[in-house]
Amino acid sequence: MILKLKNLNYLLISIVFLISFIGAAGLYSAAGGSYDPWASRHLVRMVVFISLAIFIALVDIKLIYKYSYLFFVLSLILLLSVEVIGVFGKGATRWINIFGFSIQPSELVKITIIISLARFYNDLKYDYIGSLKYLFFPFIILFPPFILVALQPDLGTALSIIILGGLILFSCGIRLWKFFFSILLIVISIPISLNYLKPYQKDRIISFLNPEADALGRGYQLIQSKIALGSGGMTGKGFLEGTQSYLQYLPEKQTDFIFTLIGEEFGFIGTIFIMLLFLIVITICFYVSIKSNHIFGRILSIGVATNLFIYVIMNISMVSGLMPVVGIPLPLISYGGSAMLAIMISIGLVLNTEINSNLKKLKNA
Repeated sequence: MILKLKNLNYLLISIVFLISFIGAAGLYSAAGGSYDPWASRHLVRMVVFISLAIFIALVDIKLIYKYSYLFFVLSLILLLSVEVIGVFGKGATRWINIFGFSIQPSELVKITIIISLARFYNDLKYDYIGSLKYLFFPFIILFPPFILVALQPDLGTALSIIILGGLILFSCGIRLWKFFFSILLIVISIPISLNYLKPYQKDRIISFLNPEADALGRGYQLIQSKIALGSGGMTGKGFLEGTQSYLQYLPEKQTDFIFTLIGEEFGFIGTIFIMLLFLIVITICFYVSIKSNHIFGRILSIGVATNLFIYVIMNISMVSGLMPVVGIPLPLISYGGSAMLAIMISIGLVLNTEINSNLKKLKNA
């Protein structure tokens, strides 16, 4: 136990702590210079979830490997329960209440997808990776969560699940033509899926294409976000000096649009600093993947890095007008427990992988 504590990647832990603390500062600013209602809860979650990540890092990786599929089944049951006992909010039914806590299972299922695919490709012989027959299991892992999340409806998270799974399969050695064929199928399906979108989802796409067409309605959020980002300039207006947020022009500044608040108060330099911190975390995850001697750990770390990359890219693209608003939070910074919990669990998995990187191979007992 002591040896494992010594071998923890404290650089990764420190950067994750720093990003989370920046999130608390942003939430303090979003509340007009008050710890309540967001910053105080965010700080408590930060301490609890970082402790959880360290605990996961110290767990025997063979146990994580052994119960990989069980974790996926449990997360899928939670996702199914949303359809029965889910709580409706913000145009979708995404949350369930467990012992007084609201949990968004769609965030947790992405982690169990990573673990399950890592287990599957760890056990699969290299010669079989390119076989179409052995793509059936990854399809079973990815398709049910995608459908269930899309039905909530949460198109952004559903899309991120497909992208995450596709990139993991590509990193495992799926041939390029199969990878691009899958992308082609997704592109072809977009016009068809548009017919099944909810009215508010169609409004988001229309506002993305032409926000000025309804500047005081469906395009308001995106326009205000661009104004706030642009008004920050190079160095920003200063901490607690963001006019767009304080004058209530910027909706959802504590969740999906917190990057905009940071951009207004700390400018271009502040946003680049945030992106640099995320880049370091992603780079460390890839380094751990390369360092690991077993395939299970390699795919785990690649999956965590890919998931974090998707979070960051989709959120920043969304608030800057490069893609429609899809409700993806900025990890460790936006207010919300489920996303932070999922990210901290994944960080714990990376820490665990590095501690056990010298293991040659994991096998099912």
